[in-house]
This record gives sequence, C-alpha cells and structure tokens, in this order.
Amino acid sequence: MTERPTCRVGPVTFGAGTLAVIAGPCAAEGLDLCLTVAERVKALCEKLGVGCVFKASYDKANRTAADAPRGPGLRQGLQWLSEVRRRVGVPVLADVHETAQVAPAAEVLDCLQIPAFLCRQTDLLVAAGATGKAVNIKKGQFVAPEKMAHAAAKVRSAGGGDVLLTERGTTFGYDALVNDFRAVPIMRPFAPVVFDATHSTQAPGGGRVTGGRRRFVPVLARAAMAAGADALFVETHPDPDRALSDAATQWPLDDLEELLRSCLAVFEAVGGRGG
Repeated sequence: MTERPTCRVGPVTFGAGTLAVIAGPCAAEGLDLCLTVAERVKALCEKLGVGCVFKASYDKANRTAADAPRGPGLRQGLQWLSEVRRRVGVPVLADVHETAQVAPAAEVLDCLQIPAFLCRQTDLLVAAGATGKAVNIKKGQFVAPEKMAHAAAKVRSAGGGDVLLTERGTTFGYDALVNDFRAVPIMRPFAPVVFDATHSTQAPGGGRVTGGRRRFVPVLARAAMAAGADALFVETHPDPDRALSDAATQWPLDDLEELLRSCLAVFEAVGGRGG
C-alpha cells in the first residue's frame, strides 16, 4: 500500500491521523482582531488536542465590486501576521495572488495559500513551491478533483514537498456551491485534504457582495470528516455580520468550540481516515 502523503506547517502535521484546523477571519481587519481570534483559536485547539494554523488575508483581491474592502495590503498585513506568529505562537497562513508577493510573504508565513481561481497558474505554483514553505492549494470551483494532482506536482517540481489541497465546492450553474464529497478520497493520494467549511456555503451569483448560508457549515463539515478529510478550514469572526468580507459565511467565534467538537467526534469515529 502506498504511503499517504503528509504536510508540515510549522509544528502542525497534516495527514498523520490527527485532526488539524486552519481558522481565522476572512480579512485581516486589524491587529487587535487578529490577535483576539488567534488567541481564542489556539486555546480551543489546545483544549481539544488538534493542530492549529491561523489564517487571515492581507488582500482580498477577488472581490465582486471595485469598491469592496480588500484589506490592509501586503506590507501592513504581513506585519500583523508576523505579530500574531510572534505573540500568540501559532503558524500563520495567507493567500498569495501574484508571483511578486511570494518572496515577501514567505519571509513571514508558514504556509502560502493559492486561491481557488488561481489553482492552475503555473508560475504562481512554482514560485510558491520554490520557497520551501508549505503550500495550500484551493481546488478551483471549475476543476475536477483528479486534475489537482497536476497542481500539487507543479509545486513539488520546484522543490516544495509540503502540499495541502483544499476542497471548497463546485459551481453547478445556479446560485450556490455544491460539494461532491468524492473529491476528498480522490485527492487524498496527492496530498492531505482540507475541507473549507465556510466558503463551501457561499452563494456567489448576483449582487455586489457574495452571499451565503452559514447555517449549513456544521453539516458540510461533519460530512467532510466522514469522507476522510484531514483538516478543517473555517473562517471565524467575533461578529460575522459586521465582518468586512464574507459576512454571510463566517462562523461565529463563540460557536467554534461546538463546531470543532462535533467534527472531531466524526473524525475519530472513522479513525481519522473516512472514505
């Protein structure tokens, strides 16, 4: 039997039979918010015995409207993430959108994330892999899970050995994303699989702001655990309705413990493998 690949992000190992969590606000709205969420998430993960990586985006480059809030930008955002890493003691993750962002981001981040719409961009994947940092590639809503083997291979071709693949739904032509949970075991031979429970509840069609239905986060997250996902990705905010980005889908920080406990129970029930 071929050995299942794992991925190391700072001190956290993905795919080794224990649950890991990537969590934080969608956008880095301020240093205080980042520190507050990171401290809460770290304490909760330590309490539950799961790995923890903090996530916040310094630039939400893929916005529907030109005047939508994008975040603090590369320089300020990386400064905040560096402070979170230093003061809270958690590994940090954020998106990179262009090859020019990769080198400065790699000086701070423990994991570089490739956005779903950019998962086929060879130069970006190769640049991320060449840093030697872990790379989390989000599966495009337009990409079959089998094809993500090529995305992982592009990162590894540049020397990047630590790769994650994230499932976040498929667009079937109506105002919702739909999850095909076969994607989890299909992608698992290529890299550990993360399930993005909050973006999977988006309703991206129409309007100036992407909508969504966060009430479906728990059922999708538990289903992914049963399918064999190695980790859970959750955007979480103390007051989601006031968040500057993805207000309709971020999970309330006060409800995160209940969500993670239920997912951990399913994860453990299927032996951390599922499928």
